[in-house]
Amino acid sequence: MTAFVVFLLAGASALLAAVLPRVLRGRAFSLPMAFLGLGVLIGFLPGLPSVDPLEHEAVTEHLTEVVVIISLMGAGLAIDRPVGWQRWRTTWRLLAVAMPLTIVLVALTGSILGGLPLAAAVLLGSALAPTDPVLAGDVQVAEPSEDTDEDEVRFALTSEAGLNDGAAFPGVYLAIALAAHGGLLGGWLWGWALGDLVIRLAVGVAVGFGTGWVLGRVFFHSRVEALRLSQQVEGFTALAVTFLAYGAAQLLHGYGFVAVFVAAVTLRAAERSHGAHQVAHSFVEQTERMLTAWVLLLLGAAMSDGLLGGLTWQLALVAVLLVVVVRPVVGMVSTVRTDGGWRERAVIAFFGVRGIGSLYYLAYALSHGDFPDESLWAVVALAVASSVVVHGVLATPVVGWLDRRRSEHAHRVHGREQGDPAVDVHL
Repeated sequence: MTAFVVFLLAGASALLAAVLPRVLRGRAFSLPMAFLGLGVLIGFLPGLPSVDPLEHEAVTEHLTEVVVIISLMGAGLAIDRPVGWQRWRTTWRLLAVAMPLTIVLVALTGSILGGLPLAAAVLLGSALAPTDPVLAGDVQVAEPSEDTDEDEVRFALTSEAGLNDGAAFPGVYLAIALAAHGGLLGGWLWGWALGDLVIRLAVGVAVGFGTGWVLGRVFFHSRVEALRLSQQVEGFTALAVTFLAYGAAQLLHGYGFVAVFVAAVTLRAAERSHGAHQVAHSFVEQTERMLTAWVLLLLGAAMSDGLLGGLTWQLALVAVLLVVVVRPVVGMVSTVRTDGGWRERAVIAFFGVRGIGSLYYLAYALSHGDFPDESLWAVVALAVASSVVVHGVLATPVVGWLDRRRSEHAHRVHGREQGDPAVDVHL
């Protein structure tokens, strides 16, 4: 009977994932909020099997892993702006400044306020540093188009999430190494810096670029007509690129998350305006929406089934500070003198949504090192849930307000509507 109930819930959630986006469109209530809340209610039902991630480490790790890599492919395909140092300046700042600062500040607050040992504090900071490319749909790039002049807010948040989901891995490996060495620094730190920080990242970028370039040439420019899959567009070819890039990077000891996003961006660049990207993105988006719904249902059920049992008020404060203080502050600091006005920078700074990537990193680290499992799961779950609720409520009205202000400013200054390619409006 338990298996039948699971199938029933899976089918009902998939149906809701298809229907709810239309019902909730334009409302200050997001799809992730709906599934998280539904999961909490399901967790109170008697007779259901345990969904404690501590009891199902392997399932938790690999389920969240699949969701992350599929969402990274979708984010990469959706970005219209070509890669460039100046064009992606806000993204580079968020990666080079905001993410390291977030790791340090969360680690400090986790250690000072929450009493976590050094290795656990570094793991907490690294797990909560990456932002999510899925959970706040109103603040991410929607779908591929021919317009390469994307608004800075949606572009910055999507590209940041696409890259920092892999760039946080060195911090996770640092935490695992610290746990293995009793929290003591030593000569092993040089090996971590060279191997985990430099070489693995470089391998991920190289594999992603190589995979995207080769498959882009095959799909769009092959002399063999049967290999030009762009002529007979199939959405699941996006999954082929995703798994090929991820598997190859991991086998070569690189960062698979980085490889997937880079492969998606490179594939998009092979023929930027081709309709195949829209088909592939649509397929990936539907797949990730269904899988994300399942993960959030499980997270909500686990929270009501005792996952927050190891939470103290100090650790709860760490989670709250991340969402309402740490991210907004480091986001504003990192985007000084970048494209966009202060209002756009404020929205970018605030909407650093935490999500499935944080769950994956924690599950991965706990299966590879000795950490205080219950307290870490409690604070990460609370941080993700808080982010889903706070950002889910505010995303629609805030981004709608920003779009209106941008449109009014464009009309007042240039006599054109916002969205005209001849108009560059910053607030």
